[in-house]
Amino acid sequence: MNLLLIIRRAFWLGARDYTAIFTWKTWLTNWFVRVVAQVSFFALIGRMLGDPGQTQFLLVGNAVLLAAMVGMYAVNMVSWERNAGTLPLLAAGPTHPAVVLTARGSYLILDGTLSASGALLVTAHLFGMPLPWPRAAIVIALIAVVAASAYCFGILAGSLLLGFRSIQTIVTNVGLVTLMTLCGVNVPLDFYPEPMRWVASVLPLTNGLVAVRLAVTGQWQAALFPAAWEALVGIGWLTLCLLMVTALVRRGRRHGTLDYAS
Repeated sequence: MNLLLIIRRAFWLGARDYTAIFTWKTWLTNWFVRVVAQVSFFALIGRMLGDPGQTQFLLVGNAVLLAAMVGMYAVNMVSWERNAGTLPLLAAGPTHPAVVLTARGSYLILDGTLSASGALLVTAHLFGMPLPWPRAAIVIALIAVVAASAYCFGILAGSLLLGFRSIQTIVTNVGLVTLMTLCGVNVPLDFYPEPMRWVASVLPLTNGLVAVRLAVTGQWQAALFPAAWEALVGIGWLTLCLLMVTALVRRGRRHGTLDYAS
């Protein structure tokens, strides 16, 4: 019960920080307008090609990409804790720092799900892609799995880069481009050679996007396996994050390198 209380309070603390950046009005009129425009841009490329199938492929891929994009912002979130000087306090507490760090930024999963789902529903309507509500509910659930998996990957990447704060923004952007390139967002996975497809299979977004594409066309039963694989990928990255933060905290305690100045 104490652990659940810590997780809940860490989540609300992170959510309150987020409300200092966005209100619901600024979120809708700034961020949401931006992501709808981003998805529409790629869908228009498909329309210019005169191929409805290509339009749907680009629309769905870039909408679901938003869930992974927001989740990857966790890379910077971990460094903020060190910059604020709170990491030594977390390491000194009775709860594992990885639990607090993961829970504190988990609002990004909700944000990513809302951003991607909303952009998909709006652009699907604008471009005449049928997405009736029972099917849309399954798609939204699958997008939430993608957002959670990408968030776990972002937390791990942020933990690995705690000692390299100057390159974290670069790594975040490179990570997003990698996901966009390898995970089947704009280019079908079959286009790539086998080694690259194997790498893509253990990245967040890849399997979840496959599941969403199947669910959009009504093949929700076929979507279950890639959705389960996406969840396993996220669990794997989260497990690695726990091990990495444990090692970093132990090393920091030995060498006194947990403070924000280190």
